[in-house]
Amino acid sequence: MQISTSAVRPAKTAFQFFDLGAQFETIRGEVLQAVGAVLDSQQFILGQQVDLLEQELAAFLGVPFAIGCASGTDALYLALLAQGVGPGDEVITTPFTFVATAGSIARTGATPVFVDIRPDTFNINSDLIQEAVTERTRAILPVHLFGLAAELRPILQIAEKHSMAVIEDAAQAIGAVYYGEKVGSIGTFGCFSFFPSKNLGCAGDGGMVTARHPGNADRLRLLRVHGSRAKYHYELLGTNSRLDTLQAAILRVKLRHLDNWTKARQERAAIYRQIFEDKHLSDAVTLPEAPSHSSHVFNQFVIRSTSRDSLRQFLQEQGVPTAIYYPEPLHLQPAFSYLGYRAGSMPESEAACEETLALPIYPELPVESQERVVDAIAEFFHSKLHHSRRK
Repeated sequence: MQISTSAVRPAKTAFQFFDLGAQFETIRGEVLQAVGAVLDSQQFILGQQVDLLEQELAAFLGVPFAIGCASGTDALYLALLAQGVGPGDEVITTPFTFVATAGSIARTGATPVFVDIRPDTFNINSDLIQEAVTERTRAILPVHLFGLAAELRPILQIAEKHSMAVIEDAAQAIGAVYYGEKVGSIGTFGCFSFFPSKNLGCAGDGGMVTARHPGNADRLRLLRVHGSRAKYHYELLGTNSRLDTLQAAILRVKLRHLDNWTKARQERAAIYRQIFEDKHLSDAVTLPEAPSHSSHVFNQFVIRSTSRDSLRQFLQEQGVPTAIYYPEPLHLQPAFSYLGYRAGSMPESEAACEETLALPIYPELPVESQERVVDAIAEFFHSKLHHSRRK
């Protein structure tokens, strides 16, 4: 039997797309001490650690109220419920996001109404929102995707004109700034996820909702504990979505480091840009950029290429990890087929799903790994150019 030489060629050693262990090693002592204190207290649901985290996050974000909950998905759901969104209502959002965004709308019984994105920021195109508004629209739910703020000013103007709420999905963008204000503090509600891979992640699931109005904050606190203020007395129908005390204690430790981690992510994004420039790849891929009035916190570093799939395959062969956020837009997902959208109805979102590729980025990412990533991308495109010239 003949064996091809390609079959026995040694593969290059792969490295991780995201290394949680590298971060943990820098804060191991602080985290173990915080966890030990919770175990000693035997207080595992809500309690002092959650109260303190809520106060500290509210101060960090510059918002009056922050209410912990069980996940980022629940944060969206609770915000919608607190706004009174339900059957017969419509909520405008983007199809280029994680399913929790539109799924939370559907869970209330309301209808998600999709509006296409801008190709440069991947965020909802505010110029298209007005034409999607109907008499049933109750809220706009923009997503600050990959760590970059959506264009909130025009969105807020439309919402005010029609007496609607703005619910910010800031799950990927904690610490991002828009015209001097942190995302999640600008709309009616702000929703955050503490999933482990987020810029501020816990050791499991966790979430937070911010509110500007005391009445909304009070309603959120009721909704997360079955609508009960006094034991076995229920003022409204809520759900069970409490933030664990252990997670709150870990998050309080991590919050103290968040600004430095954000700076490290931004520095690594700048390093990527410099290496791409040095390799003369500006015509081959599109790099993420932030408008001058916004800061990008790079939960993901997403490039764009019309050769995305073949590029990703080549990088995989070189031991370079990548990820696709997202391979299929929500309006074409089977779960939302009842809404009646068809291929071609959201062209920018559909194109982004075919062309975007996330590269490794995290605060501890070695520069040598970044160089390896871009070297492999350069090799792919130079080989492709050489092949086309030979034709």
